[in-house]
Amino acid sequence: MRITGITFVGTRTYADEAMARFVSDVLGLAPVDVAVGDARFFSLPDGSSFAVTRPGDMEPAERTVGFLVDDVEQAAAELRAAGVPVDEEVSYNDRQRYIHLRAPDGQLYELVEEIA
Repeated sequence: MRITGITFVGTRTYADEAMARFVSDVLGLAPVDVAVGDARFFSLPDGSSFAVTRPGDMEPAERTVGFLVDDVEQAAAELRAAGVPVDEEVSYNDRQRYIHLRAPDGQLYELVEEIA
């Protein structure tokens, strides 16, 4: 696996409305139309994105980082071989294919492959 950058950072927070307004109105990031649940995505000039969403019933408030890879399925296979907990299936949206993994620090991270 070869990590080529950070493509995504997100926050899952109960203050999602206030955080989305802050990101748009104060930080000046432009909203991006990406069909992924109730997450709100914002575009950065380098092509990366920042997302704000509310935790689900069983999800904690937390942050996540998406590391850019060339082949998400190959990366997932390498992580599984190393004993890292990884999503069973690759997820996708209009722009990306991705998997979640739980790192040794207990935090959720993503490996992301750009498709658009």
